[in-house]
Amino acid sequence: MPREPKLDAEVQEEQLGDNDKLEGRNSILEALRANRTINKLFVIKGEREGSIRQIVAMAREKGIIVTEVEKSALDSMSSSRSHQGVIAFVAVKEYVEVDDILQLAQEKGQPPFIIILDEIADPHNFGAILRTANAVGAHGVIIPKRRAIGLTSAVSKAAAGAVEYVPVSRVTNIAQTIEYLKKNNVWVVGTDATGEKAFYESDLKGPLALVVGSEGEGMGKLIREKCDFVVNIPMQGEISSLNASVAAAIVMYEILKQRGRS
Repeated sequence: MPREPKLDAEVQEEQLGDNDKLEGRNSILEALRANRTINKLFVIKGEREGSIRQIVAMAREKGIIVTEVEKSALDSMSSSRSHQGVIAFVAVKEYVEVDDILQLAQEKGQPPFIIILDEIADPHNFGAILRTANAVGAHGVIIPKRRAIGLTSAVSKAAAGAVEYVPVSRVTNIAQTIEYLKKNNVWVVGTDATGEKAFYESDLKGPLALVVGSEGEGMGKLIREKCDFVVNIPMQGEISSLNASVAAAIVMYEILKQRGRS
Protein backbone atom coordinates (compact mmCIF):
# COMPACT_ATOMS: atom_id res chain seq x y z
CA MET A 1 0.00 0.00 0.00
CA PRO A 2 1.36 3.48 -0.80
CA ARG A 3 2.30 5.50 2.29
CA GLU A 4 1.98 9.10 1.19
CA PRO A 5 -1.84 9.34 0.61
CA LYS A 6 -2.47 7.78 4.01
CA LEU A 7 -0.03 10.18 5.62
CA ASP A 8 -1.63 13.19 3.93
CA ALA A 9 -5.03 12.09 5.25
CA GLU A 10 -3.59 11.74 8.75
CA VAL A 11 -2.11 15.24 8.63
CA GLN A 12 -5.40 16.70 7.36
CA GLU A 13 -7.29 14.88 10.11
CA GLU A 14 -5.14 16.50 12.80
CA GLN A 15 -5.43 19.94 11.23
CA LEU A 16 -9.16 19.81 12.00
CA GLY A 17 -8.22 20.15 15.68
CA ASP A 18 -6.09 23.25 15.14
CA ASN A 19 -6.69 24.77 18.58
CA ASP A 20 -5.25 21.67 20.29
CA LYS A 21 -1.76 22.10 18.92
CA LEU A 22 1.60 22.50 20.62
CA GLU A 23 4.61 23.60 18.59
CA GLY A 24 8.29 23.73 19.43
CA ARG A 25 10.60 21.52 21.45
CA ASN A 26 10.38 23.19 24.85
CA SER A 27 6.57 23.37 25.02
CA ILE A 28 6.20 19.74 23.98
CA LEU A 29 8.89 18.55 26.37
CA GLU A 30 7.11 20.28 29.25
CA ALA A 31 3.76 18.81 28.16
CA LEU A 32 5.28 15.33 28.19
CA ARG A 33 6.84 15.90 31.61
CA ALA A 34 3.48 17.11 32.92
CA ASN A 35 1.75 13.98 31.55
CA ARG A 36 -0.49 16.07 29.28
CA THR A 37 -2.62 13.78 27.10
CA ILE A 38 -1.23 13.93 23.57
CA ASN A 39 -3.24 12.47 20.69
CA LYS A 40 -0.40 12.35 18.18
CA LEU A 41 3.13 13.63 17.73
CA PHE A 42 4.52 14.64 14.34
CA VAL A 43 8.31 14.90 13.96
CA ILE A 44 10.49 15.82 11.02
CA LYS A 45 11.96 12.96 9.00
CA GLY A 46 15.70 12.35 9.03
CA GLU A 47 18.44 12.61 11.64
CA ARG A 48 17.28 13.40 15.15
CA GLU A 49 19.46 15.21 17.61
CA GLY A 50 19.24 16.70 21.07
CA SER A 51 15.81 17.46 22.42
CA ILE A 52 13.89 15.95 19.47
CA ARG A 53 15.45 12.57 20.23
CA GLN A 54 14.42 13.01 23.87
CA ILE A 55 10.87 13.99 22.87
CA VAL A 56 10.46 10.93 20.65
CA ALA A 57 11.83 8.60 23.34
CA MET A 58 9.51 10.03 26.00
CA ALA A 59 6.50 9.89 23.68
CA ARG A 60 7.08 6.25 22.75
CA GLU A 61 7.59 5.33 26.39
CA LYS A 62 4.16 6.82 27.10
CA GLY A 63 2.55 4.96 24.18
CA ILE A 64 1.95 8.10 22.11
CA ILE A 65 1.65 7.72 18.34
CA VAL A 66 4.76 9.21 16.68
CA THR A 67 4.57 9.94 12.94
CA GLU A 68 7.52 11.05 10.82
CA VAL A 69 6.68 13.63 8.15
CA GLU A 70 8.49 15.88 5.70
CA LYS A 71 9.28 19.45 6.74
CA SER A 72 6.69 20.69 4.24
CA ALA A 73 3.94 18.79 6.11
CA LEU A 74 5.00 20.35 9.43
CA ASP A 75 5.07 23.77 7.77
CA SER A 76 1.50 23.28 6.55
CA MET A 77 0.33 22.31 10.05
CA SER A 78 2.23 25.06 11.84
CA SER A 79 0.56 28.25 13.03
CA SER A 80 3.65 29.79 14.57
CA ARG A 81 6.04 28.99 11.69
CA SER A 82 8.60 28.00 14.33
CA HIS A 83 7.75 24.37 15.00
CA GLN A 84 11.43 23.37 15.35
CA GLY A 85 10.72 20.03 13.71
CA VAL A 86 7.99 18.83 16.07
CA ILE A 87 4.23 19.41 16.52
CA ALA A 88 1.93 17.72 19.05
CA PHE A 89 -1.86 17.54 19.04
CA VAL A 90 -3.33 17.36 22.51
CA ALA A 91 -6.70 16.22 23.84
CA VAL A 92 -9.25 18.78 25.03
CA LYS A 93 -10.15 16.39 27.84
CA GLU A 94 -8.35 13.55 29.60
CA TYR A 95 -9.12 10.02 28.48
CA VAL A 96 -10.21 7.32 30.92
CA GLU A 97 -9.52 3.61 31.19
CA VAL A 98 -12.02 0.99 30.02
CA ASP A 99 -12.33 -0.12 33.65
CA ASP A 100 -13.44 3.40 34.59
CA ILE A 101 -16.39 3.06 32.18
CA LEU A 102 -17.33 -0.33 33.62
CA GLN A 103 -17.00 1.09 37.14
CA LEU A 104 -19.30 3.99 36.28
CA ALA A 105 -22.01 1.57 35.16
CA GLN A 106 -21.59 -0.42 38.37
CA GLU A 107 -21.81 2.72 40.51
CA LYS A 108 -25.08 3.64 38.78
CA GLY A 109 -26.43 0.13 39.32
CA GLN A 110 -26.92 -0.33 35.57
CA PRO A 111 -25.73 -2.89 33.04
CA PRO A 112 -22.89 -1.38 30.99
CA PHE A 113 -23.89 0.50 27.83
CA ILE A 114 -20.76 1.26 25.80
CA ILE A 115 -20.15 2.61 22.31
CA ILE A 116 -17.07 1.39 20.39
CA LEU A 117 -15.98 3.43 17.36
CA ASP A 118 -13.96 1.51 14.79
CA GLU A 119 -11.77 4.14 13.08
CA ILE A 120 -14.18 7.09 12.95
CA ALA A 121 -12.13 9.90 11.37
CA ASP A 122 -14.63 12.73 10.94
CA PRO A 123 -14.84 15.09 13.97
CA HIS A 124 -18.46 15.98 13.22
CA ASN A 125 -19.46 12.31 13.28
CA PHE A 126 -17.54 11.71 16.50
CA GLY A 127 -19.04 14.80 18.12
CA ALA A 128 -22.57 13.84 17.07
CA ILE A 129 -22.08 10.33 18.45
CA LEU A 130 -20.91 11.78 21.78
CA ARG A 131 -24.07 13.92 21.93
CA THR A 132 -26.31 10.94 21.32
CA ALA A 133 -24.31 8.78 23.74
CA ASN A 134 -25.00 11.32 26.45
CA ALA A 135 -28.67 11.59 25.48
CA VAL A 136 -29.27 7.84 25.75
CA GLY A 137 -27.30 7.43 28.97
CA ALA A 138 -24.36 5.46 27.59
CA HIS A 139 -21.60 4.99 30.15
CA GLY A 140 -18.72 5.69 27.79
CA VAL A 141 -17.16 5.57 24.34
CA ILE A 142 -14.09 3.61 23.26
CA ILE A 143 -11.89 4.72 20.34
CA PRO A 144 -8.61 3.42 18.86
CA LYS A 145 -5.34 5.33 19.04
CA ARG A 146 -4.55 4.86 15.34
CA ARG A 147 -6.47 5.85 12.21
CA ALA A 148 -9.14 7.71 14.18
CA ILE A 149 -9.92 11.22 15.35
CA GLY A 150 -9.22 11.94 19.01
CA LEU A 151 -10.74 14.45 21.42
CA THR A 152 -9.92 17.60 19.45
CA SER A 153 -11.53 21.02 19.69
CA ALA A 154 -13.44 20.29 16.47
CA VAL A 155 -14.94 17.20 18.10
CA SER A 156 -15.72 19.15 21.27
CA LYS A 157 -17.50 21.83 19.26
CA ALA A 158 -19.53 19.25 17.32
CA ALA A 159 -20.44 17.51 20.58
CA ALA A 160 -21.95 20.77 21.93
CA GLY A 161 -20.81 20.13 25.51
CA ALA A 162 -21.28 16.36 25.61
CA VAL A 163 -17.51 15.82 25.72
CA GLU A 164 -17.63 17.00 29.34
CA TYR A 165 -20.10 14.28 30.34
CA VAL A 166 -19.24 11.19 28.28
CA PRO A 167 -16.08 9.32 29.35
CA VAL A 168 -13.86 8.38 26.40
CA SER A 169 -11.26 5.61 26.52
CA ARG A 170 -8.52 5.50 23.88
CA VAL A 171 -7.08 2.02 23.40
CA THR A 172 -4.24 0.49 21.41
CA ASN A 173 -6.19 -2.52 20.15
CA ILE A 174 -9.98 -2.56 19.66
CA ALA A 175 -10.11 -6.32 19.07
CA GLN A 176 -8.35 -7.04 22.37
CA THR A 177 -10.60 -4.55 24.13
CA ILE A 178 -13.66 -6.37 22.80
CA GLU A 179 -12.30 -9.63 24.24
CA TYR A 180 -11.76 -7.88 27.57
CA LEU A 181 -15.34 -6.61 27.60
CA LYS A 182 -16.61 -10.13 26.85
CA LYS A 183 -14.65 -11.45 29.84
CA ASN A 184 -16.52 -8.85 31.88
CA ASN A 185 -19.85 -10.27 30.67
CA VAL A 186 -20.55 -7.52 28.14
CA TRP A 187 -22.21 -8.59 24.89
CA VAL A 188 -20.73 -6.96 21.79
CA VAL A 189 -23.01 -6.11 18.87
CA GLY A 190 -21.81 -4.77 15.54
CA THR A 191 -23.69 -2.71 12.96
CA ASP A 192 -23.31 -3.67 9.30
CA ALA A 193 -25.45 -4.09 6.18
CA THR A 194 -24.67 -7.82 6.28
CA GLY A 195 -26.07 -8.23 9.80
CA GLU A 196 -28.16 -11.31 10.51
CA LYS A 197 -31.21 -9.40 11.80
CA ALA A 198 -32.61 -5.91 11.76
CA PHE A 199 -31.60 -3.99 14.89
CA TYR A 200 -35.19 -3.77 16.14
CA GLU A 201 -35.61 -7.56 15.85
CA SER A 202 -32.57 -8.26 18.04
CA ASP A 203 -32.24 -8.54 21.80
CA LEU A 204 -30.30 -5.44 22.83
CA LYS A 205 -31.00 -5.56 26.56
CA GLY A 206 -28.50 -6.17 29.31
CA PRO A 207 -24.76 -5.33 29.37
CA LEU A 208 -23.93 -4.25 25.82
CA ALA A 209 -21.23 -2.65 23.69
CA LEU A 210 -22.31 -1.28 20.31
CA VAL A 211 -19.65 -1.20 17.57
CA VAL A 212 -19.96 1.53 14.92
CA GLY A 213 -17.79 1.20 11.82
CA SER A 214 -15.85 3.89 10.00
CA GLU A 215 -17.43 6.29 7.52
CA GLY A 216 -16.07 4.68 4.37
CA GLU A 217 -15.22 1.08 5.19
CA GLY A 218 -17.57 0.16 8.01
CA MET A 219 -16.33 -2.35 10.58
CA GLY A 220 -13.03 -4.07 9.91
CA LYS A 221 -13.18 -7.82 9.22
CA LEU A 222 -11.46 -8.77 12.47
CA ILE A 223 -13.71 -6.51 14.53
CA ARG A 224 -16.78 -7.99 12.86
CA GLU A 225 -15.60 -11.49 13.72
CA LYS A 226 -15.09 -10.49 17.35
CA CYS A 227 -18.70 -9.30 17.73
CA ASP A 228 -21.17 -11.69 19.40
CA PHE A 229 -23.68 -10.78 16.69
CA VAL A 230 -24.21 -8.16 14.00
CA VAL A 231 -27.40 -6.21 13.25
CA ASN A 232 -28.43 -4.31 10.14
CA ILE A 233 -30.46 -1.15 9.57
CA PRO A 234 -33.03 -1.87 6.82
CA MET A 235 -32.87 0.55 3.89
CA GLN A 236 -35.93 1.04 1.68
CA GLY A 237 -34.69 3.76 -0.67
CA GLU A 238 -32.01 4.04 -3.29
CA ILE A 239 -29.25 5.00 -0.83
CA SER A 240 -27.53 1.92 0.58
CA SER A 241 -26.00 3.34 3.76
CA LEU A 242 -26.37 6.02 6.42
CA ASN A 243 -23.97 8.52 7.89
CA ALA A 244 -22.07 6.83 10.77
CA SER A 245 -23.46 9.14 13.45
CA VAL A 246 -27.03 8.73 12.16
CA ALA A 247 -26.72 4.93 12.09
CA ALA A 248 -25.26 4.96 15.58
CA ALA A 249 -28.09 7.16 16.89
CA ILE A 250 -30.81 4.91 15.45
CA VAL A 251 -29.43 1.79 17.15
CA MET A 252 -28.55 3.60 20.40
CA TYR A 253 -32.16 4.70 20.82
CA GLU A 254 -33.39 1.16 20.18
CA ILE A 255 -31.04 0.01 22.95
CA LEU A 256 -32.44 2.71 25.24
CA LYS A 257 -36.01 1.64 24.42
CA GLN A 258 -35.30 -2.03 25.13
CA ARG A 259 -33.42 -1.24 28.34
CA GLY A 260 -36.44 0.72 29.50
CA ARG A 261 -38.59 -2.39 29.19
CA SER A 262 -36.24 -4.68 31.11
